[in-house]
Formats: sequence, C-alpha cells, structure tokens
Amino acid sequence: ILRFLAATPETGYRAGEIAEALDIPRGSVGTTLSRLHNQGFVRHKGEYWAINPDAYDAHTASLIGLAAVSEQFEGDYYDENPDWDANLPDLDEYEDVDSGAE
Repeated sequence: ILRFLAATPETGYRAGEIAEALDIPRGSVGTTLSRLHNQGFVRHKGEYWAINPDAYDAHTASLIGLAAVSEQFEGDYYDENPDWDANLPDLDEYEDVDSGAE
C-alpha cells in the first residue's frame, strides 16, 4: 500500500480504489490504512488517503542507512563466524559485584 501511494504522492485515493488497484480485500486495506495513519505514514482527509511524504522519506532514509551499514560490515569477522558469541562470559555471574552484594 505504501509503495502504491508513494508512486503518486500528490494523489489521494479512496480505500476501495487502493483495494481494487492492488487486488487486496477492502477490509484489509482499511485496517492497514488506519494503522499506517496512526504511525504517521499516511494522511487522511475525508475518504481519501495519501502518503505522508515526510514520514515516508524518513523511513526510506533509515532503511537505506541500515542497508549501507549491513553492506559495510558484510563479510567481517562477526558475519563469517555466526557463533562468535559462544565463549563470551555470562554477565549474570557478575551481578553480585555490580549490585554491591557480598
């Protein structure tokens, strides 16, 4: 739904139009739009829904940032050794020291 709305950010659509265009049940579209509205991703005026460009741009930028970080560290020691944490000490053993208990 977000991708559909983002393709024409200046256009508002009725829930039925979105459902028809994406071949999704109208009830599912309405529920999803309400959730997206609550999270700030879409705007709602009357019976029309549109993307909230600011929120969508911020979300997209964060995904691009995560992809860049993932790409940067791909193939590093931790990526190549999935059990790297197997020999780390159990921090719960040090709980008494941290709390001042003897």
